[in-house]
Amino acid sequence: MTVADWDRDEAILRSIRESVFVVEQSVPVELEWDGLDLSCTHVIAFVKGGAAVGTARLLEDGHIGRMAVLGPWRRRGIGSSMLQALIRIARERGLARCALNAQTHAIPFYERHGFVAEGDEFDDAGIAHRHMVFRPRSGVSSGDRCA
Repeated sequence: MTVADWDRDEAILRSIRESVFVVEQSVPVELEWDGLDLSCTHVIAFVKGGAAVGTARLLEDGHIGRMAVLGPWRRRGIGSSMLQALIRIARERGLARCALNAQTHAIPFYERHGFVAEGDEFDDAGIAHRHMVFRPRSGVSSGDRCA
């Protein structure tokens, strides 16, 4: 897992996200490129041999998004590693909240990592989503804080 630099790694980040979101999931390209990437922290997952196979981003407000793992590499722990890295970064920054909008089929994945679905299902780019908030599973209640 590597923290990316947008200027250096833009081509890699774009390639993975376009493969997953634009090509595979038919997200309109104008929705995928929302203009927020320059202000985000991005991570890239690499496998042995150096191939980049996943990416995700953390917005300044603690919102996690654009989680994408190339098809052949799914269900191997890559998404979990990226999500844990972004939660760790959010904690290090003292962010008060971690949240995301999960595609409904991915809700169980996020629940395993301490996220709880809130509110009704909604459509984003033609895909059903639910808002989720990070609620750490510990003996001490910390609300929805990442810190």
